[in-house]
Amino acid sequence: MFDEYSAGVRSPGPSAVRRRRRARTAGPLAVGAAAVVAAAVAGCGGGSSTSSPTTSPPSSPTMSPPSSVAPTGGAAPGGTMKTASVGALGQIVVDGQARTVYLFQKDTGTTSSCSGSCAAVWPPVTTTGKPQAGSGADAAKLGTTKRSDGRTEVTYSGHPLYYYAPDGGASGSAKGQGLNQFGAKWYVLSPSGAPVTQQPSGGGGGY
Repeated sequence: MFDEYSAGVRSPGPSAVRRRRRARTAGPLAVGAAAVVAAAVAGCGGGSSTSSPTTSPPSSPTMSPPSSVAPTGGAAPGGTMKTASVGALGQIVVDGQARTVYLFQKDTGTTSSCSGSCAAVWPPVTTTGKPQAGSGADAAKLGTTKRSDGRTEVTYSGHPLYYYAPDGGASGSAKGQGLNQFGAKWYVLSPSGAPVTQQPSGGGGGY
């Protein structure tokens, strides 16, 4: 039965149906393509980022090492030996700066028996030239001997000479007198070169 409503509405033809299907398919494809392009552009932009400038760390200031204090037994070119009056010990042999020197009873002739830790406490009186005789010293008794480390040590009357580190290089100090350390006793020397066995006031210690 054919009425007016049915006559006013027509069914779409085959071509119209195909156009609608293409339109529905093209929409998602266009959106997907746009997303791919946007991602590609973003990727190119990320690759051109500038690197932050590299800064070198500030260099630390150069510290100059502190000047070393010359050891008590430092070598002197042609060191001078003389005599001086030191308290109750009377006239004894000292160096050019009036520092007390000692002999070691363990030494054999001019051969030193003090090295290593012994020489750290009792530094040898070394020289780089011929020792000179000052006031009161006998030039004929002055000589030298070669140490095991190659240095030249001053001798007096055939005795290798040493300082005592605790004297601190002070003139008139004789804290090492009569001490029994490193296997034998240590004595100051008289102008004749003989050991002075008299004990000053105060005690000593041993190693």
